[in-house]
Parts: sequence; C-alpha cells; structure tokens
Amino acid sequence: MSLLKRIGGGVPATTEPAVPRTPVRPEATGRLQPPVGAFGTDDTFRELRSRVQDRLINELNPQIDLSNPAKVRKQVEEIFNAILDSESIVLSRTERQRLFESITADIIGLGPIEPLLADEDVSEIMVNGPKQVYIEKKGKLIKTDITFTDDDHVMRIIDRIVAPLGRRVDESSPMVDARLKDGSRVNVVIRPLALNGPTITIRKFRKDKLTVQDLVRFGSMSQDMADFLAACVQARLNIVVAGGTGSGKTTLLNVLSSFIPEDERIITVENAAELQLRQDHVVTLESRPPNVEGKGEVTIRDLVINCLRMRPERIIVGECRGGETLDMLQAMNTGHDGSMTTIHANTPRDAVSRIETMCLMAGMDLPARAIREQIASAIHVFVQQSRLKDGSRKVTQITEVAGMEGDVVVLQDIFVFEQTGIDEKGKIVGQLRPTGVRPRFLEKFEALNIFLPPTIFGSSERFSF
Repeated sequence: MSLLKRIGGGVPATTEPAVPRTPVRPEATGRLQPPVGAFGTDDTFRELRSRVQDRLINELNPQIDLSNPAKVRKQVEEIFNAILDSESIVLSRTERQRLFESITADIIGLGPIEPLLADEDVSEIMVNGPKQVYIEKKGKLIKTDITFTDDDHVMRIIDRIVAPLGRRVDESSPMVDARLKDGSRVNVVIRPLALNGPTITIRKFRKDKLTVQDLVRFGSMSQDMADFLAACVQARLNIVVAGGTGSGKTTLLNVLSSFIPEDERIITVENAAELQLRQDHVVTLESRPPNVEGKGEVTIRDLVINCLRMRPERIIVGECRGGETLDMLQAMNTGHDGSMTTIHANTPRDAVSRIETMCLMAGMDLPARAIREQIASAIHVFVQQSRLKDGSRKVTQITEVAGMEGDVVVLQDIFVFEQTGIDEKGKIVGQLRPTGVRPRFLEKFEALNIFLPPTIFGSSERFSF
C-alpha cells in the first residue's frame, strides 16, 4: 500500500527530490503566522497541522517502508523541521513537539487516539464518530477533547487497524472484530449501522500482565480465594468465568491460566486473540469471518471441534456465545478436564440458564434435562466476576456445581462478596468471606497432594476492602 493511499491526503508526490526552501519573512508569504508561544484556537492548530502534513506527505518518499516506525519517524522529523524553517513558523518547544507528534501519529500510528493508547491509566477508548471520544479511567467514563477531522479520517485509522489482519470493513461488512499489535481488542462499526459515524471501541491490555497477587492487592479477591482457585486449576477442574461486559472476565481467565503447569499442551480458541498465556506450549486459534464472496468462514465451533484432534491437555475458549458451548461441554466430559471458558451472565444461576440456551443454539433437539446433566457433570466451578457501581471489579462468588436434584442443577457458594455500605469517597465497602461450605471435590485435591488450610472454608475471619 502506498504512503498516500494509507494516510489519505495530499497530492501525488513529484519524482524530483525535495529541496529545502530558503526561509522567507512572514510578510513576504502573505500567510498568517501563529502567535509566538501559542496556537490560539483549536481551529488554528488543525489548519496548521493540515497544511504542514500535506507538504510533509508530498516530500516524503511514497515508497518508504512503514514497517520500520523508527526509521519513518526520523525521516518525518527531518522534513518536518525543514518545513517549519522554510515557512518561518515560530512555535514554542512544547507546541512544536505537539504538532510533530500529532502528524507522526497520523502517518505511522493511530492518529488522535495515539496518546490514549500510550496512557497506562486508560483502560478503554470509545470513538463515537469523528467528534466524540470517550475513555474509561479507573472504572469511570470520561469525555475527552480529542476529535477527528471527519468520517474519512476515522476510516483511515480503522483501515490501519484491520488491514494487517487480513480483515475488511465496508458497507457489505460494516462490523469487524480486530486487535492491535499489543493484543488490545478492537470492535468497529461503520455507517450505515453506526448513525453517529465510524465507531471504534478499544479494550486495552496492560503491558505488565496482572498476577493473582495484583488482584489480591487490588481487593478483587482475598488470598484464600486465590489459593482455592489455584488449587482448582492444578487439580484440573473445569472452570467457567461468568460476568457482565467489562467486568474483567478475560483478565481473570489470564490469571487463572497462569496456574497451569508448564508441561501441559494448551490450545486457546477465540474470536480475536486476546489471551496472553505465560506458558511456552500454547497453540492459539482464531476464528475467521467470511470473505467478500461470503465463503471461507471458520467459526468458534469449527475450531473447538478441530482442536479436539490436536492432542490438547487444556482447552481454553475465550468466550462461549453460541453453539460451540455444547461442544465445549462434551470436551470437558470426554477427558479434556481442566478446561476453562467465559460467558456473559450476572450470577452463577443465570450462567447455567445461559449455557442451556446456548447449547440449544447448536441446532440439536436435546431435552432440557439432558443438557442440565451435561452441565452438572462437565463444570465443577463457576467464578462470578462483577463490575461494581464505583467502577471496581471483584470476584463476587465462587460457586461449586454440586450435581443434580430432580431436574435442577444444584449450586452452592464457597466464597461470596457481601456489600456493607459506601464510604465518603463513593467507594463500595464490603467483605470477601467463605460461606463455611466445603466443596465435594476436596478428595480430588488430596489425591494430587494439594492441601489447603483447614480453616479456609469455615474461618470466621473476614476480608474487608
């Protein structure tokens, strides 16, 4: 892809090499120069950026290798400085750097949202058309003053995200899931579905991977809960992480996967690869949408069925949202113990109902009792992850699947979070505590020489946050 096509803007570059122009006085150019030490209005900044960027693109070699950002950045900086000197544009050091970073982000980065990607405190970026950009910071939504020029500007950034993945977004395929180089998840919806204009939602991944001790320190779980979940993973219990959108299900799944021994073969199945497993022997599978002709689609269900032939010792499905749920249950019931997945549900009881419904989406005319028996025998533990009203994320329930009674799947809570109030800063105050119930699979722990403190399930000690 040529530089001009990728960036969008400017006129075709000439074949003659760029020659630095002799600086001239502002009076001779007839141009309005920005005041010394100030851009004035945002319109002034946008006009200046557009003018300098157009000249820069014209003078930059259209065949430059954009895969080497450091080299491109150096060349852009040289031409940028020459343009400012040739037009006698006087800026302070701060303004000069701001203008350079803005233009460079449009050429080799993701435009106006590039600074947001670099901000480690920003966990989510939401572009609602060209004139409205929101972020999530510490669990709270904040509107930024960042804007794009127009719809085409947003579309150029979208193309820059999806093109390297071999995906496309246009009127015939107006929705797409993608990911950034660092694994951050991206969802895109464009016109005619998105009436506000091209819409981008980026779920950022932390550069430093969270550990279980981080979650304990943040108050997301107690140390006893962490020890119990580690034992569940090491004992090869089948675990389902349930929770709402943005509650931290994938983060928790990453943390749980860190307890898997290094000598096991793990296969992950996802729509867009998000999981960041620390083990060496990991095979990552990603679904594929249909091509322009409507062919070549590979679904999550296809991948789950196929991975059973790949000698997996652990199967991790990023999220079950359809007919693949039935295949996942069957895998858990046929020797692939220790598997994990996530689903959208507000409580463990809701999770059972959701799994039952998704199994029916597989197109199999199964009686409800048969599906529930599959659930009761396949799943050992539900871990409920919740995002509370103050923006904090906590493990609010760890629940054992205790079998069947009649036609009902029996659940019993092992640990729960109880809210006791709200402090003066608006933070939710509560307690993570054991319920006193000893899970039925403790014998499995002991058979594998996994021993937990005898008070872990029945201690009266409370963990307050």
